[in-house]
Amino acid sequence: QRQVAESGGGSVQAGGSLRLSCALENYPFRRNCLGWFRQAPGKRREGVASIAGGDGAPYYSDSVKGRFTISQDNAKNTMYLQMNSLKSEDTAMYFCGADPGPSSCLTVLRTATFKTWGQGTQVTVSS
Repeated sequence: QRQVAESGGGSVQAGGSLRLSCALENYPFRRNCLGWFRQAPGKRREGVASIAGGDGAPYYSDSVKGRFTISQDNAKNTMYLQMNSLKSEDTAMYFCGADPGPSSCLTVLRTATFKTWGQGTQVTVSS
């Protein structure tokens, strides 16, 4: 059975850091686009970062580029999102997702249309 589970959210002051983790059980990393999206109350879903499973290049939204880093540990079937220099506008529910295609990882990021995602983890940044 395939499962996706996020962890690592919390509350932090502006300028702080958090690292989110995503365990993807029984997902063939190399055949999926993996990534993160977020959604704040009353706002549209926004793709944050994506990476082709295995050894793909990462993609980032303009709003997080230079502050967030997506990474993966293939041996552990786990994906991470390191978030630095957090801002109040980063406050949202964060979801990790997987998409087997055929859309490119860049398209999946821009449209935030991962086909599978977890329950989410809340990130709250106070100014």
